[in-house]
Amino acid sequence: MVSVVHSVAAQSDFEHSLHTLSEGLTAEEAGKIRLAAEFAQSIYGDRKLGIAEGVWHHALGMALVVVGLKLDVDCRLAALLFAVPTYDEQGIAHIEERFGHAAAHLVGGIWRLNRMRPITRGFVAHSERGGDRNPVEMKAQIEILRKMLLAMVEDIRVVLLRLASRTQTLRHYAEVPDELRVQVAQETLDLYSPLANRLGVWELKWELEDLSFRFLHPDLYKKIAKQLDEKRGEREQFIVDAVDRLKSELAAVGVKGAEIYGRPKHIYSIWNKMRKKDVEFSEVYDVRALRVIVDEVKDCYTVLGIVHNIWSPISKEFDDYISNPKGNNYRSLHTAVHCPDGRSLEVQIRTRDMHKHAELGVAAHWRYKEGSRHASDGSYDEKIAWLRQLLTWKDEVSDSSDWVKHYKEAALDETIYVMTPQGRVVDLPRGSTPVDFAYRVHTDLGHRCRGAKVDGALVTLNTQLQTGQRVEIVVAKQGGPSRDWLNSSLGYLFTHRGRAKVRQWFSTRALEETLVEGRAIVNRELQRMGETSTKLDELAAKLGFTKSDDLFIAVARAELNLRQLQAAVRGSDVQPDESLAHETPVRKHKASDEAEKGILIVGVDKLLTQLAGCCKPAPPDPIVGFVTRGKGVSIHRADCSNFANMEAMQPQRVIETGWGGETDGIFAVDIVVDANDRQGLLRDVSEVLTREKINVIAVNTQSSKQGTAHMRFTAEIRNVGQLKRTLALLHEVEGVVGARRA
Repeated sequence: MVSVVHSVAAQSDFEHSLHTLSEGLTAEEAGKIRLAAEFAQSIYGDRKLGIAEGVWHHALGMALVVVGLKLDVDCRLAALLFAVPTYDEQGIAHIEERFGHAAAHLVGGIWRLNRMRPITRGFVAHSERGGDRNPVEMKAQIEILRKMLLAMVEDIRVVLLRLASRTQTLRHYAEVPDELRVQVAQETLDLYSPLANRLGVWELKWELEDLSFRFLHPDLYKKIAKQLDEKRGEREQFIVDAVDRLKSELAAVGVKGAEIYGRPKHIYSIWNKMRKKDVEFSEVYDVRALRVIVDEVKDCYTVLGIVHNIWSPISKEFDDYISNPKGNNYRSLHTAVHCPDGRSLEVQIRTRDMHKHAELGVAAHWRYKEGSRHASDGSYDEKIAWLRQLLTWKDEVSDSSDWVKHYKEAALDETIYVMTPQGRVVDLPRGSTPVDFAYRVHTDLGHRCRGAKVDGALVTLNTQLQTGQRVEIVVAKQGGPSRDWLNSSLGYLFTHRGRAKVRQWFSTRALEETLVEGRAIVNRELQRMGETSTKLDELAAKLGFTKSDDLFIAVARAELNLRQLQAAVRGSDVQPDESLAHETPVRKHKASDEAEKGILIVGVDKLLTQLAGCCKPAPPDPIVGFVTRGKGVSIHRADCSNFANMEAMQPQRVIETGWGGETDGIFAVDIVVDANDRQGLLRDVSEVLTREKINVIAVNTQSSKQGTAHMRFTAEIRNVGQLKRTLALLHEVEGVVGARRA
């Protein structure tokens, strides 16, 4: 187990401290450490941090923690010089000039992370006070903050330096109590100890948790510490004795190459287990624990037999996760035993492959340890696994550029983290813009977005955001999005969510316009009929609609014609849609069943007819005839505006007409499609028409500078039922906001 130097006071002698800081370094590197210490002391002087700790005291303690982690000379230099940029505007440049690019790079990373501290601390303090945010949202925000800490740095060693700094802060509070330490302790448990856990930096994780627990729950801490009933050194000696005995027993039976190590369980972990399992201290059997790592699976069971032979197994405290792995594929043998002196001991036994999977693999054992209930994020788990692997290579990675290279290889999740003016962190895909940010925060904020400020400076709405930026949206009191936002070449929107919200807004507007149009048509027809007192909801129900708005939309889209509406108002026994049109027309005289396209002219046999090009009727549209000069009878839809004008001027030429029994044939209709213009739109619309076996005989498309498209197709259909089905399919095409019969 890595040993960590625990007290700055024990290293108060400057020369002694320099000697400790130079452990494992060359003479040249030790010289750099001395120069850095002298330079830092000259800059810091008697200055103090916000926690009332001297800056030099903190820097020295932080550097000693780094030594315990066995990090390289650049990390030790960065720890000593971490606060130089705070007191020297050209501090990073001066560090690079005197101590090299690598040390300056790390100090710059620490400085950027430290700028986040007021945000994280303010958010955690709000959480501690029981703020007005939803608890689930609070947990999600803290998780995003953890990810943001990793995303904001280009070198994993910066995160380790941040953890070392937090450890030194808690050590200072242990010696000099302060009211602020409760807030700092809560922030540590929420943010920093989980990071140490995920990265496998156990020695810091245990100390961070125990000190934080001590500050947050001093009475509980003292109670559990008393119940342990032995000093830490005695517990550690117990582990050493247990390891030695098990090693000798394994050697006696020929199990070679076994790795055995252990540690006494720390106080916070004991309390966590008592709380989660709702048990007393006496029922926590892993206060002391051993881990045995062997080569093969059969050796696991051999070790288990030896453990149960030399110590007494505790009933119901054995789990075989090798034969029955956990859901995350974690595999190991767990058992608990009583030693002769009455103390309990937990033993975990696994192979090296199992251990590697548990510690480094994407099984995300850390999620289990944190009690996470959130859905797994595969790319993030993979990044954590890679970072853990990288940290196991820290003794082999000597070049700072290699650290940066390996760390960038771990950046798999392509996510950025930006902040609202209130300090809430928002995660977005890399490449997102202020408009994407606005829609991610709230749909209405996106609709009314008119400008943006990033870190206080105005930027264009197609600016790509970066992790750590603070974004403020400038909004209008009312209004909606611009169609330009849907133009991919302009780069206003990157996320699918943002694009979908904008399309939905325009679709809703188009629907509202259709609703207004339909309401006007219905009201106009009721006025013409003198039936303005008709209850619209009852009329809609009579025609098979759930509400009047559905009736208006159907009328505007020509899914319901005026003849059907008239029949429903007059109380005729008429059903909507096709049922009315299939009724046999009233005849005054025998009519021919051989008329063109099955058209029946009441009172006239075998009269020349032609379908009007203005409204292009098709069965089962209600139709009327108009006697032309020299071209027979022109057949119009009953709601045709041209026919209404001709009827008003020459009513004597109107002739009653209906579809005959045979209406098989091809009829031309005009289809109008309104959409947000995009590449491939015409192709997608044409594919729908092709699938429905509709022949297009003419097409006219127009695109506007505002990014809209207006398309008009003249198509040949067999009946209105086929047309309605086609219109419904056209509404589902991406970007289409309206499709109707002209």
